[in-house]
Amino acid sequence: MSKNQHDDELDKSDTEHKPAPAQEGEAETEQVIDAVSAFEEERDVEQILAELEAQAAEYLDGWQRARAELANYKKRMERERETLANTLRGDVILALLPVLDDFDLAMNSQSDDIASLEWAGGIALIYRKLQNLLTEFNVTEIEALGQPFAPMMHDAVMQREEPGVESGTVVEVIRKGYLIGEKVLRPSMVVVAA
Repeated sequence: MSKNQHDDELDKSDTEHKPAPAQEGEAETEQVIDAVSAFEEERDVEQILAELEAQAAEYLDGWQRARAELANYKKRMERERETLANTLRGDVILALLPVLDDFDLAMNSQSDDIASLEWAGGIALIYRKLQNLLTEFNVTEIEALGQPFAPMMHDAVMQREEPGVESGTVVEVIRKGYLIGEKVLRPSMVVVAA
């Protein structure tokens, strides 16, 4: 091979391996386009991720609110159920108080010869059972005799002069009053010193 042929082949191989200037520009453009596309895809992914995070936060907030509302609802229902039970219990006990009043009258007015009879002992047992039942339901008698008149606890039906007793003091209990817990179930019916 002659030197000229060899040089021609070298030139030819150089031109085959090296892109032409126009091809070189196209390759750079494609790289730029690919980079921009990747950047846009990355930005789209970040935007989608941000939107999904916002939606997840919104769902979490809604779930937490619903959970709190359910807990509040359960508490409210429990309070209402307890209030209803206490009201019903109070109504039933209030209906039983006249029976207790009659027992009180009978037990306080019986003579010694009647108290010794067997049937009177049975009645006394029933009376104690009724009192124990009321104690189980947290029903207590309002202490009124000798106490200062309290409008929330006492119902004054009469005033009378009582020597040596301070005005406004309860001097006689006509009908016993009762509390259920801290609540007045029935006020005491009393006579107050003038």
